[in-house]
Amino acid sequence: MSIRLDISRHPCFNAAAKGTCGRVHLPVVPECNIRCNYCNRKYDCVNESRPGVTSSVLTPEQSVLYLERVLERAPAITVAGIAGPGDAFANPTKTLSTLRLVRERFPELLLCLATNGLNLAPYVDDLTELDVSHVTVTVNAVDPEIGARIYSWVRDGKVIYRGLNAAELLLSRQLKAIAALKAHGRVVKINTIVIPGVNDRHVDAVSQKMAELGVDIQNCMTMYPTQGTPFESVPEPTTDQMAAIQKEAERYVPQMKHCTRCRADAVGLLGDDRSVEFRGCLSECSRTHEIETEGKPYVAVATVEGILVNQHLGEADSLQIWGPSNGGFQFIEARRTPERGSGIQRWLKLAQVLVDCRAVLIGGIGETPRQVLEENHILPVEMSGFIEMGLEAIYGNGDMEHLKGRSGGCGKGGCAGEGGGCG
Repeated sequence: MSIRLDISRHPCFNAAAKGTCGRVHLPVVPECNIRCNYCNRKYDCVNESRPGVTSSVLTPEQSVLYLERVLERAPAITVAGIAGPGDAFANPTKTLSTLRLVRERFPELLLCLATNGLNLAPYVDDLTELDVSHVTVTVNAVDPEIGARIYSWVRDGKVIYRGLNAAELLLSRQLKAIAALKAHGRVVKINTIVIPGVNDRHVDAVSQKMAELGVDIQNCMTMYPTQGTPFESVPEPTTDQMAAIQKEAERYVPQMKHCTRCRADAVGLLGDDRSVEFRGCLSECSRTHEIETEGKPYVAVATVEGILVNQHLGEADSLQIWGPSNGGFQFIEARRTPERGSGIQRWLKLAQVLVDCRAVLIGGIGETPRQVLEENHILPVEMSGFIEMGLEAIYGNGDMEHLKGRSGGCGKGGCAGEGGGCG
């Protein structure tokens, strides 16, 4: 793709642009393929300003609608990026679909994304084709012994790695991806989270290695002590500590010193974030669904007794199939769900079982089945209430937000997760 873009208009990579050029983050990927000991991703938290949180999650199509509305009110936006709340390449299909739709609709915008780098390398060619000019990779350690203290687990496909094995795998993938990005002419920023007592005396080693790879800029970020994480009691680095670390790192790589630790739904100038102002717009766009209807006359329902939507998809041994009838709705049949324990294969088989369904009404759903169903044009709708209420919303293309009995997360409630999804 041949697009002439002024890459200097990215405020995160060019401090001179921060007062005139803005950015908007499109929160499209809630799942993550690693677990950092400082991270607690609250998707629906509206009172915190830190990476990993957003008030809503969008589909690729919703992202374009949201971006249209943002640009109407914030014409200074020059960059559209994906920075969470999970990792961009934990769901590459959704990430690349979003970037492709935005590139087609807004060819003048710079595109960027942030990632941990675990699953980045296979998609560098795609990013180059879409002219994603700026990529940020979070590299917290170049010594696996230190990395093993930072990461609880790393998930590569269906396999979960822990300890030293996890840190070694992540680092090898990061180095390979960064080298590929630079070989393809991408502008690369490295985020390094400074964790006192863990990697604060290791940052200069990170900077030296990144300089060898030809990275363009490094952002040494203070760790945010977040409740509910293993590092919640680790103190935040002081201003003096960060200044000393940046001074040392600057010997090897230019330093970004104007970071505002943006949310996954940040919008506006770096010094004048307007995410609160656009929160209502983001929520409204997240409720706008384009439901695939051709060849899909039915809706599947996870229910215990046939009256209420009250069952988690992972726990449902069968689903009821409903369809329209004489101005109302009728039960068609029950269909068995594939056997549990087969991981993603269960959900791929379920998508075939529900091939004629436009949506599935459930009490809860994990990220893996959600992703598989959405990719097969079956809309998962989490809700609490009567089946008929859900059917009215689906067939009437109504507002489904009011159907939700809770916001965010797995229906099993409050789990930190083990990286494998439900089921």
